Amino acid sequence: MSTARVKWLVAPSSVSWLEQAKARPDLVLIDHAHCERKAAGVALQLMFRYPSDEGLGAALSPLAREELEHFELVLQLLQRRGMALRPLPAPGYGAQLTAAVRKGEPHRMLDSFLVAGLIEARSHERMALLAAHSLEPELRDLYADLLASEARHFGLYWLLCEERYGREATVARLQELAAVEAQALSGVLLNPEEVRMHSVGLAD
Repeated sequence: MSTARVKWLVAPSSVSWLEQAKARPDLVLIDHAHCERKAAGVALQLMFRYPSDEGLGAALSPLAREELEHFELVLQLLQRRGMALRPLPAPGYGAQLTAAVRKGEPHRMLDSFLVAGLIEARSHERMALLAAHSLEPELRDLYADLLASEARHFGLYWLLCEERYGREATVARLQELAAVEAQALSGVLLNPEEVRMHSVGLAD
């Protein structure tokens, strides 16, 4: 299985996750729409949380707009496929990462950036798999078209951390949170209907 190696991530996704995602492309597509919407919300939330950081607003406002553009692209594809966006039970992935964010500043800002970046990095890695292996050309094209911007997004969160906290502190905390991210994706998905962009499934 060809895979995108992403330095942020401790372990690559498994063949089983890819096979589950390929078998239920519409579920993954609906979940992907929710992920893009949530990513835009995270960027906006960070802008509102730290309004005095002018550089942050300048960096995250374009990111939020781009995430919403991606949401609209996925929504249009769902409509062409005769599907409506609907709620899906979310995996515990995002909640586990959020729980690892420290409460007090300045640690909270660093952790929030790194968690957002880790989610973007995993999305990029899994979209690369879907771009290479999805059974339908329109899905391969969609995921391939989004890869460059997803890589840019986690790169931006890295730069925000490094500018404010330095490389050494950023690397040290990233290693800790990357381990949490891998733990959140560990295990076996027992119900195939629960496959999501961030459902469990890592290579051994």
